[in-house]
Amino acid sequence: MDEDELLTIGVFAARARLSAKALRLYDRLGLLAPAQVDEVSGYRYYRTDQIEGARLVALLRQLDMPLARIAEVVEAPDGATAVTRLDAFWTEVEARVAGQRTLAEYLRGRLSGRNSEMYEKFVVETVDAPEQVLITETRHVLAGELPAWIGSSLGRLEEGSRECGGMTGAPFVVYHSDVSMESDGPAESCVPVADEAAARAWVEKQGRTHAVKVRVEPAQRLAYTRITKAQVAHPQILTAFEAVEEWIPRQGLRMAGPCREIYFADWDAAGPEDAVCDVAFPVK
Repeated sequence: MDEDELLTIGVFAARARLSAKALRLYDRLGLLAPAQVDEVSGYRYYRTDQIEGARLVALLRQLDMPLARIAEVVEAPDGATAVTRLDAFWTEVEARVAGQRTLAEYLRGRLSGRNSEMYEKFVVETVDAPEQVLITETRHVLAGELPAWIGSSLGRLEEGSRECGGMTGAPFVVYHSDVSMESDGPAESCVPVADEAAARAWVEKQGRTHAVKVRVEPAQRLAYTRITKAQVAHPQILTAFEAVEEWIPRQGLRMAGPCREIYFADWDAAGPEDAVCDVAFPVK
């Protein structure tokens, strides 16, 4: 390679709009390797035709894209694949921002003292739940992992219920402690089944897989409010839980167990405004 075709790292950094420090980091990560490294001095040299790629990296970094995701875009076999990978990342960003926007609105309500106005949107009632034999799966899980885990764990339990006499009620998730971005519960997915002996045999067959067990839940009274699919999203669902919590003592009742989400509808078939879930607390 003719030395005239090469640029020192300082010149290349200026033309690519990247710092020399960033170029060294990208080299170590295999994201943007220099065209040549002097064996004696260790100086890095770059070709002029690497400038466009370096500028692409700089632009992708302005999207706060992690380096690993930038590598996926830069190393795409063609432009269409690169665009698909960029679109996938940006869809995740927009979903995160939408969630943060909703959380900010929720916090505005709390900070401005409009809690009572938010709670009035929810109708709270009580219902008597019968004794139930449950097959359950328990896991310590953070809020970001929760939706995927609920879907997969309930799916596994519903499949297992076929060997336990079938389902006898709506599946639900019990939160034995707070689940947030900092606290991991645990949460317990539960499916009511008909045959306790068959359920215990099924659990025995699973061994330690997914921490499944059988639990017999006694008959109890639940205070609950029904919410739509859109309201299940965080933090809307927090307002529903708080509305029930606020309602309970006003009725002369007290909480008698951990809160739960009861899923009585076909989640995939439901639209945003369709009722899909009861947010409930056992009460006495």
